[in-house]
Amino acid sequence: MNTPDSPLIKVENLSLYFPVGSSFFQRSKSHIHAVDEISFSIPLGRSLALVGESGCGKTSTGKLLTRLVDPTGGHIYLRGKDGSLADLAALKGDELKRFRRRVQMIFQDPYESLNPRLTIFDTVAEPLLVQGLGSLGEREEMVARLLEQVGLTPASSFLFRFPHELSGGQRQRVAIARALVVRPDFVVADEPTSMLDVSIRTGVMNLMMELADQLGLSYLYITHDLAVARYTSHELAVMYMGKIVEHGETEEVLANPLHPYTQALISAVPAPDPAYQRPAPAIRGGISKPIDPAPRCRFYERCLRAAQTAGGDPVCRENDHPRLEDKGGGHFAACYKV
Repeated sequence: MNTPDSPLIKVENLSLYFPVGSSFFQRSKSHIHAVDEISFSIPLGRSLALVGESGCGKTSTGKLLTRLVDPTGGHIYLRGKDGSLADLAALKGDELKRFRRRVQMIFQDPYESLNPRLTIFDTVAEPLLVQGLGSLGEREEMVARLLEQVGLTPASSFLFRFPHELSGGQRQRVAIARALVVRPDFVVADEPTSMLDVSIRTGVMNLMMELADQLGLSYLYITHDLAVARYTSHELAVMYMGKIVEHGETEEVLANPLHPYTQALISAVPAPDPAYQRPAPAIRGGISKPIDPAPRCRFYERCLRAAQTAGGDPVCRENDHPRLEDKGGGHFAACYKV
């Protein structure tokens, strides 16, 4: 039986590797570790923000959870209405098609994610058509009702317009409507406001939060903006080179960051007071290439804590990447020095 604390989505040791330099005559011996054995869960009606630098594996994680790409290894469990967990990583054919009714994705760029040749009605109704839901009249009624719900009113003035006739904010509302028209339980939102003007970002974020309350949705927000993560999500996970290095309640992680990478991210956020000078980020160098990374801590080369020992801290240098451990109160960090 489902309870408010039951995980709707549960990820265990999920990985995605891409071969490098392979050809028809030669198999690749090197791989990009886009996502490397990550684990987390998202309870019913809760939202998790996944933050980190570009290239850290955030979007790849979102595509894995929606099965737009197949995992190299690991498990993705989705809780059914009867409380049982089904492993999405193993689904194929009709089972995978039925799964897509419950999990949808909102893409980053509303200018690229909408087909310019389809009307707004055709765009939003397409998932209903693919899933074989409703007659033409019923689909039109469902689309109109949802357009009203996402703030495109009156719906009759939007149904048969084309994407180029809409503003960026209106297009993203159409993309939200398309994702929600089949009444999913879980939505992956890949930086849904990053392509929008600052003046309309808050409106779109408020809309998504209102719809989550009304429809009982769980979200995975993918973002590089800590302010967006704080505004929209109950929990925060910080990702670095394919690994989750810190995870906990959003306010707790932002107020008391434990991992040096999280501390560096927060110190890089501009202060609203021009007279205030933030301390320099405790980090060195640039992000490494995730091609066959060494088994030690992914953050080792950039970590000033490890550099405090001559030649580098042997614990960090010689041991495998640290596991996420509860440091108290459900605040997890992957660091030998915490």
